Amino acid sequence: MEARKFEREAELLSKVEKMEPAVNLRLQTAAMYRMKAEALEFEARLEDLHLWVMKKRKGRKKYTYWMATWREDGRVKNVYLGSTRKVTRDQALEKARKLKARALERMKAERSKELKREAESRPIWEIWRR
Repeated sequence: MEARKFEREAELLSKVEKMEPAVNLRLQTAAMYRMKAEALEFEARLEDLHLWVMKKRKGRKKYTYWMATWREDGRVKNVYLGSTRKVTRDQALEKARKLKARALERMKAERSKELKREAESRPIWEIWRR
């Protein structure tokens, strides 16, 4: 909310002559708020995963595996984390968080590339308003 407020102010001030320093200050403040919001969103998304046990039978033998599930690019992603005999729940959760963090970083890098391409053609307040 705060970032949008500062972006709107910057957009209005950019239409007024000799207001460039004020515009830059508003855009810097908006960028700071955006970075804080992105960090909080990253932490929340990292915690948004489901750890569960998959049970399989092969003949008379029963096997159990740790699995993790989360959403990635609008799709459900299921990830094998290891056998329940060899891996504890805490170890499986730690491994799932690391894997999801890598996936989120990859998605973030792709998003920043998109924003860079857009930034070359439009003013910054129009890009951030999305």
